[in-house]
Amino acid sequence: MNEQHFFNFLRERIGLDVDSVGAPMVERALRQRCSALQANGLDDYWLRLQQSHDEQQALIEAVIVPETWFFRYPDSFTALASLAHKRLAELAGARPLRLLSLPCSTGEEPYSLAMALIDAGMAPPSFLIDGMDISPISVTKANQATYGRNAFRGNNLGFRERHFEALEDGHRLHERVRQRVSLQVGNVLDPALASRDGLYDFVFCRNLLIYFDVPTQQRVFETLKRLLHPQGVLFIGPAEGSLLARMGMRPLGIPQSFAYVRQEETLPALPSVADGKSARSVPVPPRIPSTPLPRPLRAAVAGAPARSPQGEASTGTERELLANIARCANAGESQQARSECQRYLRQFAPSAQVYYWLGLLSDTEGDAPQALTHYRKALYLQPQHPEALVHLAALLAAQGDLAGARRLQDRAVRAGREPGQ
Repeated sequence: MNEQHFFNFLRERIGLDVDSVGAPMVERALRQRCSALQANGLDDYWLRLQQSHDEQQALIEAVIVPETWFFRYPDSFTALASLAHKRLAELAGARPLRLLSLPCSTGEEPYSLAMALIDAGMAPPSFLIDGMDISPISVTKANQATYGRNAFRGNNLGFRERHFEALEDGHRLHERVRQRVSLQVGNVLDPALASRDGLYDFVFCRNLLIYFDVPTQQRVFETLKRLLHPQGVLFIGPAEGSLLARMGMRPLGIPQSFAYVRQEETLPALPSVADGKSARSVPVPPRIPSTPLPRPLRAAVAGAPARSPQGEASTGTERELLANIARCANAGESQQARSECQRYLRQFAPSAQVYYWLGLLSDTEGDAPQALTHYRKALYLQPQHPEALVHLAALLAAQGDLAGARRLQDRAVRAGREPGQ
């Protein structure tokens, strides 16, 4: 038996497009589970998989490894606070606001939603938040609501003092926040979600659509659209905007919020930013979110040292500057990140990684022509640069060049399978 049976199983159960995440990742998970069960090869493991729901879940858990933190993409939460006040006024006490975080992973996102609304002055009884994830292990951890240092990133950690109790080995979330969040195991492809049609004023579904094939993307999108109230707002990941543009959604126009509404609906008034700043965060593609992550997206996260066109390793100063670009982006300091990119290009030879960062900056600001230019410069310098391939493919698809997008996607998959990747 070859691995294709397992690939098909994962596609049917969780919508995973194995080609997009890279077959080696799934193959490693299969080896891990075979070893854990002391199975005699893939044929033996396939039989055990078919006979055990627990083992089916164990394989899924081996494929999806959660990686998230509180207030990831901070401008989304600033936008939410203003939009939520407006929506609550429209409801005039008829019911509380309803929000959904899917996938909710280990709880950082739904709890961030609750903290953002409380900090915005909303009374806890005025909103309810549902969190859903396919991983029982992640949901169990979310219900425990105790977090280590890795869940708190960036410089703005005042929320930790307001909403957490310090423990010897971490921080425990206060009960008043936990009470506003209901967590459960669930699958976005489950037909039972139809019972929640139109229930939610705000849905956060970030970094999920891009990991599915086109038919599954359409299924998931239709589910999300049904879950949204007709006047609801959908928050997505930074790389998913072009997908929603093809599926009948349009952006609200709030910088770096990644907030979308139905194409046919009148756009809500743009909220004012409370602190008067036009903070533009440039989110970095995540290493491993609670849904499977394509291998091609992983290299840019840590500001990995780029290589010159000649293949020589970067100097220490180059590495430091690249790492600083990544740090600024992670902290939401997009203007500083752009400035550091320009400083790099003044001081050193052209770098594919730097042009990729510039492309991502332009992409998240809605400047598609400039993003295309920067991504193409990155690919001129490094033809198999995986992140540039993925994001350029998304832009081409949004412009209707599906054939060109598919070619780039195929190149990205091959790049993710190359030795050393």
